[in-house]
Amino acid sequence: MELRRFLSLSLVPRLAPGFSRALFSSPKAQYGAAMKEHYEDSHLKTILKRTQRIAVVGVSMNEVRPSFYVARYLKLKGFDVVPVNPAHAGKVAFGSTVIGSLGEIDGAVDMVDVFRQREHVPPIVDEALERFPTMQTIWMQIGVWHEEAAKKARARGVDVVMNRCPKIEYQRLLGELRMGGFNTGVISSKL
Repeated sequence: MELRRFLSLSLVPRLAPGFSRALFSSPKAQYGAAMKEHYEDSHLKTILKRTQRIAVVGVSMNEVRPSFYVARYLKLKGFDVVPVNPAHAGKVAFGSTVIGSLGEIDGAVDMVDVFRQREHVPPIVDEALERFPTMQTIWMQIGVWHEEAAKKARARGVDVVMNRCPKIEYQRLLGELRMGGFNTGVISSKL
């Protein structure tokens, strides 16, 4: 049986009730232009190595949500992570106080990592461009992309990565997944 059909008929209803079967349709139909984006591994690695301070917009207080554990992972890897979410402002997540908005962050950030739905991306990018003139990267998480916002950021000289996760790319490009036996597509003698 074809894998896509098998997953849509048997696994999805048991693993995630109400999970949309549309996720198993053509990826191009869902992601459009974001699927056309290609990022060289060397470019992603450069972004991750030059980045020191990351504002994670849309961080959750729920430890099993990707926005929490990605931000926590990045902090454990030595990045200065600023969690941003107005619904949780003032709370403490992985040792950092959650900030209500990008405008409340003291100092500059190198990257803004967006964990919000597509329709929320333009105002986040606008605020980031206004607030952090030296910002180097806008990173939109897996499933998040916005071509117009990306175009605006790139016009200001900011690198944009869409529909990717910095945690996954960090693990893939800097050797952690290789040590777990995954074929990362990266050849290296370093372990």
